[in-house]
Amino acid sequence: MVEVIEPTWVQIPAGQFVMGCVEDDKFANMHELPRLTVDVPSFALSMHPVFDPATMLPMVNISWHDAVEYCATLGNGCRLPTEVEWEYACRAGTTTPFPSGDLPDPSSVNFLYDELGNRVGPGKLLPVGWGEPNAFSLHDMLGNVCEWVQDSWRNHYAAKVAHESLKVIRGGAWDYLPRLLRPSWRDCAPAMTRRDNLGFRVARDL
Repeated sequence: MVEVIEPTWVQIPAGQFVMGCVEDDKFANMHELPRLTVDVPSFALSMHPVFDPATMLPMVNISWHDAVEYCATLGNGCRLPTEVEWEYACRAGTTTPFPSGDLPDPSSVNFLYDELGNRVGPGKLLPVGWGEPNAFSLHDMLGNVCEWVQDSWRNHYAAKVAHESLKVIRGGAWDYLPRLLRPSWRDCAPAMTRRDNLGFRVARDL
């Protein structure tokens, strides 16, 4: 782990949204169902994924346990965002498969290939803040690095059993196809997993 620094905080407004895949999303899967209408209280979220101040690159090779420990070191009630908070903040009021519409926008999402296999991205991790922010002023919610969130994995939103050893991953990374760079996309990994395209960001209650 690198130096612990205070995040640049963004206040996410309270609101209501439909969590899960949007209607007519050809990339949707069972893990993104059923669609749920959710009320979200206001909270604070870091503007960027946690990054190394020496390079400005997102911190990677971070396990879920490492991320939780980093949040605790910051104090002041800092924590990982919940799945609900993460998706709400990522959507930022949008209701399409991607925030920009039917396809991701390369000006704000770092990804390598389009669905036809054409190269559209730089093919590497980029410094935080490299692209355009979303409507909530958040950077890199999609692409660049995947992000750990607080929740344990459930196979779908109606599942009654959570797999405590598996933690949820959101957002997709620079080397992912566009279909995995949607706000509703979700995956999981064992909590001790470390990957060179997996990081996190920080949340706290207001």
